[in-house]
Amino acid sequence: MQNKKITLPISPHHHIRVAALPDDFPLIQAIRIAVFQQEQGVAPALEFDGKDATATQILAYLEGQPVGTARFRVIAPGVAKLERLAVLPQARGRKLGQQIVKFALEEMAKAQIHTVMIHAQITVQRFYEKLGFMPEGEPFEEAGMAHIKMRCAELGQQGLRGWLA
Repeated sequence: MQNKKITLPISPHHHIRVAALPDDFPLIQAIRIAVFQQEQGVAPALEFDGKDATATQILAYLEGQPVGTARFRVIAPGVAKLERLAVLPQARGRKLGQQIVKFALEEMAKAQIHTVMIHAQITVQRFYEKLGFMPEGEPFEEAGMAHIKMRCAELGQQGLRGWLA
C-alpha cells in the first residue's frame, strides 16, 4: 500500500495521498518533529517507535507543501490503529486533519479493515467523536499527556465502506 500514488483533491490548493516510502519519509519526519517534539515536547524515542516502515503513511499538501500526516497499522485481521495525525500550525483551521482521517478511513476500507482504534489525546477527543469514534475506558497517560482509547463507532455489518458511503 505504501507505494501507491492515490491522491484525494480537497481543493485546487490541497491534496492528500498515500506516501511513497522510503522517499517521502523525510517529509513525514519533519512534520512530526515540528508538531510532536517541538510543539508538544514528545521524546524522539516515543515519536519514532520503529513501526513506521510497516505502517501505511499519509501525506497532506497545502499549496504544494507537505503540511500534514498520519499513519495506520494493521494490528490484527480486520483491525487497524490510526496514529500520528499531525498538521503544521500554519495549515490548521482548514479541516485538513478531518480530511486526513477520512482519507485514512477510505484506505482502510479498501484494505478490508472493519475496526479502527486510536489513542487520542484528550484535548482532541471531540474532534474524533465528530468523525465517528467513541471513547472506551478511562483516560490514561501516554507520552506524558492524557489520552483516551477510541474505536470507530459506526461500523455495522457493512464495515467502514457503509459508514463512508
